[in-house]
Amino acid sequence: MAFNQDIVKLAKANTYFREVLATGPKTQVVVMSIPPGGEIGSEVHPDVDQVLVFVQGEGQAILDGEKSAVSVDRLVQVPAGTRHNFVNTGTTDLRLYTIYAPPEHAPGTIHETKAEADAAHETEPGA
Repeated sequence: MAFNQDIVKLAKANTYFREVLATGPKTQVVVMSIPPGGEIGSEVHPDVDQVLVFVQGEGQAILDGEKSAVSVDRLVQVPAGTRHNFVNTGTTDLRLYTIYAPPEHAPGTIHETKAEADAAHETEPGA
């Protein structure tokens, strides 16, 4: 099914750590909200490219050990195989939308918190 919605509005309204909004055969649209002091967690997607666009808050991108600031209207491309993490360094939730190519999560996935996401990852096949 095609996806045609106001992604910035959806990302700003999102309160879940992760919510998959749309999944196609080759891409996936996800919104995320990271609380102050929180982080996505260091990870590598061996075969998945990821693009993240920030719509609220301030944070830090860490790509293969190199740190740079992220904030509203910043886009970060993370090529497959790149170790990455995003940390909220601000005082409000860091909100973003991200595109995975190919999809990374099961369609319809919702993780209300990072702890829930971490627990789900540990039970996923191949984790």
